[in-house]
Amino acid sequence: MNYIFVFLILISFICAIINGKMDIVIDEMLKSSQKAVEIALGLIGIMGFWIGIVNIAKKSGLIEIFSKAIKKPLLLIFPDLKNNNEAISDIALNISANALGLTNAATPFGIKAMEDMQKENPNKNNATNSMCTFLAINTAGFQIVPAVVLAILTAAGMNNPTQIIIPTLIVTSIAFISAIFFVKILERHFK
Repeated sequence: MNYIFVFLILISFICAIINGKMDIVIDEMLKSSQKAVEIALGLIGIMGFWIGIVNIAKKSGLIEIFSKAIKKPLLLIFPDLKNNNEAISDIALNISANALGLTNAATPFGIKAMEDMQKENPNKNNATNSMCTFLAINTAGFQIVPAVVLAILTAAGMNNPTQIIIPTLIVTSIAFISAIFFVKILERHFK
C-alpha cells in the first residue's frame, strides 16, 4: 500500500511540474495538512466527551441492560451457542457497544466472543457458522448512535452533524439484516 501511495504522490508532482502548477500543489498540500491538524485537535475534546459517556454507560450498567435485552433474540441467530453462555454474553456486549457507537469498547468483547467460540470449535482450522455469522454482523456495523462519525463531523465544522443519525440507523439496519440473511443462506451450502 505504501508503494501505491508514493506512486500517486510522484505522479501528482510530475503532472504538476509538466503543467506548471507546482506552486498550487504545494499550497493545497500545506492547507490540507493544516486542516488535518485542526480536525485532529478538535477531535480531542469531542472524543473525550464520548469516552466519558462510554464510562458512564459502562458504570451505570446501560450496556449490560441493553445486552441482556438482546440476548434471547441472539439465540435465534446463533442456535449453535445455546450451551455457550459466555460467547453469547460477549456477542451481546459487542453488539450493544457497537450499536451505541462505542467501537473501542466493543473490540475486546468481540475478540473474547471469537475466543469462546473457537474453544468449542471441533475443527480449529475452519470457522464455525456462528463465527461467520458474528463476523458478518460486525462487518455490517449496526449503530443507533454513530458517535465517532458525529465527533468527526463536529470537528470538521458541520453545522448540524446529528442529521446523519436517522440515515445511519436506516442504512446500518439494512446492512445488519442483510448480513444475517445472506450468512444464513450461505451456511446451508457451505458446511
